[in-house]
Amino acid sequence: MTNEKKTEIKVGITILSAIILFFLIFGWAKNITVNSNEKLLKIKFPTVAGLEIGDLVTVNGVRKGLVNSIGTSGNNAIVEVKFNESVQLNEDATFEIMMLDLMGGKKIVINAGNSANQLDFSKIQDGQFAGDVSTSMAMLSSVQNDLVDVIKEIKVSLKGINKFVGDSSFVYNASSSIKTINNLSNNLNNLILENRDMIKEIVKNTKQLTGNANSFLDSNKVEIKETIKNLNKTLESSSTLMVKLNKLSDEITNKKNNIGKIIYDKQLVEDLKTSFSEIKKLVKTVNKQLEEGGLEVKADVDLF
Repeated sequence: MTNEKKTEIKVGITILSAIILFFLIFGWAKNITVNSNEKLLKIKFPTVAGLEIGDLVTVNGVRKGLVNSIGTSGNNAIVEVKFNESVQLNEDATFEIMMLDLMGGKKIVINAGNSANQLDFSKIQDGQFAGDVSTSMAMLSSVQNDLVDVIKEIKVSLKGINKFVGDSSFVYNASSSIKTINNLSNNLNNLILENRDMIKEIVKNTKQLTGNANSFLDSNKVEIKETIKNLNKTLESSSTLMVKLNKLSDEITNKKNNIGKIIYDKQLVEDLKTSFSEIKKLVKTVNKQLEEGGLEVKADVDLF
């Protein structure tokens, strides 16, 4: 074999290797594969915000596919995701569009979820747009006037605080208050130290008193229960007596017994008034006769 043919073969092998390497790198960059386990999933987003076909798709942070197509349906965007290998997603899986880098690239981030039921790939799933620098800047622009007003108010407040704190009388009063608090704290500590033994004795006596009270309750537990039981019986008897007295009072008031009939009989009362009146007259007459010299009795007795 001549040198020319050897050179041609080397050049051909080099070019073929370069072409194969190019397609391998291109396929890796675009996530192109010939795997037969490809799966397609459609996700509905309110906006894709610059997402493009071929962008990265990750599942729990691992690269699993790419964006296959992007369409619209009403006010939403429908993104078709192609997985290059078999993936397991659960019913509670979440789908978000996030920033890929600071240059503005996008990617779809999928959390596989923890549900026991697997995701139905035939249904369109709901996704969310997590936001990026541009949306943050747009939001900041919408509130910039409010931020300016807030900053102005903060500056005014800080000036007032500085003026107030810088006042010599305020500093003197604050210093005096702190000194007073320190003196009070020191006096309290000294008081506790000076009366430490007394405080210990008080605590000891209190503990002993509590122990004696517990011992008394334990030793007289049966008697206390009996006393409470008797007291309950007395209260029940008193309640029964009150019921009977109330019943008796009602019977008297309603003239259902002899006492009520006597007390509330108007004719009897009138008769008693008349009798008392006659007795009063008789007593006056007897007293008058006795004062005049004797008791004169006039009796006309007809025996036959």
